Amino acid sequence: MSAASVTPVARKVDPITVEVIGCALSTIVEQMGEAIIRAAYSANIKERRDCSAAIFDTEGLIIAQAEQIPLHLGSLLGIVAETLKRADLSAVREGDVFIGNDAHTGGGTHLNDIVLLEPVFVEGRLFAWVANLAHHSDFVDRGHAHIYQEGLRIPPIKLYREREVQQDVFDLILLNCQVPHERINDLSAQMASNKLGVERVKALCERYGAATVAEASTLLMDYSERKARAGIAAIPDGRYVFEHDFDTSLWPDILTLKVAIEVAGEEILFDFDGCPPQTRSGLNMVSTVLRAVVYYVVKTLIDSDTPANAGLHRPIRISAPYGSIVNAAPPAAVYSRHDIAQRLTDMLFAALAQAIPERVLAGSTGVTVLTMSGVHPRTGQFNVYNESMGGGLGARFAQDGIDGVHVHGTNSANIPVEALESEHPLMIHAYELVQDSGGAGEFRGGMAIRRVVSPVDHVATVNLGGPHNRVPPWGLAGGLPGSTSRIELGAGVAALRNRTGTLQAGQTAAAITSGGGGIGDPRQRDREKVLQDLREERISPDAARDIYGLDI
Repeated sequence: MSAASVTPVARKVDPITVEVIGCALSTIVEQMGEAIIRAAYSANIKERRDCSAAIFDTEGLIIAQAEQIPLHLGSLLGIVAETLKRADLSAVREGDVFIGNDAHTGGGTHLNDIVLLEPVFVEGRLFAWVANLAHHSDFVDRGHAHIYQEGLRIPPIKLYREREVQQDVFDLILLNCQVPHERINDLSAQMASNKLGVERVKALCERYGAATVAEASTLLMDYSERKARAGIAAIPDGRYVFEHDFDTSLWPDILTLKVAIEVAGEEILFDFDGCPPQTRSGLNMVSTVLRAVVYYVVKTLIDSDTPANAGLHRPIRISAPYGSIVNAAPPAAVYSRHDIAQRLTDMLFAALAQAIPERVLAGSTGVTVLTMSGVHPRTGQFNVYNESMGGGLGARFAQDGIDGVHVHGTNSANIPVEALESEHPLMIHAYELVQDSGGAGEFRGGMAIRRVVSPVDHVATVNLGGPHNRVPPWGLAGGLPGSTSRIELGAGVAALRNRTGTLQAGQTAAAITSGGGGIGDPRQRDREKVLQDLREERISPDAARDIYGLDI
C-alpha cells in the first residue's frame, strides 16, 4: 500500500483513443454487472443488485470496476492477488474459472460473497482477468465466534477447466449450501457475466489491437493517479483525528474506534492505530475490506469522475495493526464486516470535516440485517429470505440527506414487497419511512425505514439486528443525531437471543433502521422546508415546535 510516483509513458496512443477505450472498459464491467442481475435466480441478486464486476491486468492491477457495491472491491482485489500467488500461470488455459469466498485466503471478504475469476487470452497470450462477485443468501443459522462457524471456506481454486465444470468441486460446494438450487442458478449467472466480459475485452482488442488497449489502460491508471494527487493536494496539509463509539447488536460492548488522516502534499496516510483487537464475533474486517473503505472515501472526496482503477490507489497509504478489528487475523469471523466498514467511512468523513467541511456529510445509517428461514410450505424446500436494509443518509453540505437508502460501501437496493412475497412464504405488514428519524438540522438527515414481516403457514427462524441501536449516527456543525435502529416483536414472540428467535405463522418481527445525522442549527432551517416536512409528516408537530422552533 505504499505510494508511488507516476512513471512517464511514451504516448503512442492519442488522448481521444485513450478516452474511448476507457469508456469501453467501464461499459464492459457495467454490462457484466447487469448480466448477473438479469440472469440471477435469487431476489438478493436480481432485486437487491448485490453484485459487482471488474477487469484486472495480468499483474492483478484493477483496470475498471463497475459502479455497483464499493465494498466488493475488497473481495475482487483479494482473489486476483491470491490466485496470482497460488496458480501456475503457465498451466492456466482459456476457459479456466477460479472460485473463491474466503476472507483469509484472498477469496472474498465474507463467505456469502462468492467470486468467479476468469483469464482473457488474446492471440494465445494471457492479456487480462475478468471477475465478478455476487452475494449468495445462504449459510444461515450459523455462529460467528470464528470463521469456521460461518460456512464453507473456499480458497481460490479452479471450478472450471477450459469451460468444463469440475463436478466433484461443484458437488462439494453445493453439499455445504442450504439452498443449493439457488446457488446453481446464481453461479450460472456469474459464469454468463464472465463469458460476456471475456468476449467484450477480446472484441475491444480486435478493434484497436491488444498493444493499444494495454497501453491505454496504463495511461488511464496514470490519469487516475494525477487526478487523485491533485484532489489530495487540494486538502489542507495536516493531521485530522476522529474518535467515536461504535455499537451493534452482534457484540455486547460498546467499542471505541479511532482514525487519523495525515495529508502531506499529494499523498495521504490513513492510520487506524488505536482501534480495538479483533473480536469473537462476525464484526471483523480483513485488510482488503479496509482498503476498499479507504479507496471509496478518497474517490468520493477528490472527484467522482476519477476512473476507478489502480492509479487511484498509488498516493494512498494505510496503516492498521494486524490482529485488530480493522485488520483481522485468521480465524476471525467476518460475516458482519460491513457494520465496522460503514462506521469507519462515516468517521473518515468526520475527521476531514475539520479540513473540507463543504465536501463531507454527517453520520449515516448502518445495515440492519433481517433473515427469515424455514421449510417453504408449498415446495417443501428450505427457504431463506435475507435482506440488509438501508436507512438515512447523513445530511450533506447545503443539502438534506436521502431517505431510505443504502449508503457508502453497500449501495444495494431494498427488495420490493411484490418480489419478496412472491418468492418467499412471507407477508409484509408495513414498509414505510419513520417520522422524526432524520437528524434535525439546518439540513435534515435522511429518514429510516420500518419493515414488518411475518411467516405464512410455517414456523420461521428469524435473525435480526445491526448497528446504531445504542449510539446514533452523529450530526455535524450543530446538527442533531439521527434516530437509533431497533427491533419490534409482535404479540407472543419471545425475546431474541443472540439476535435469533422463532416466529409462528402470523407472528411479526419489525426491523427499524437508523436515520442520518443533520448538519447545522435546526432553528436556522428554512421555514418553508420545515412546513413542507410537517405537511409530508416527515417530522411531528412536537419536533417542528420544540426542535425547529416553528410557531405552529
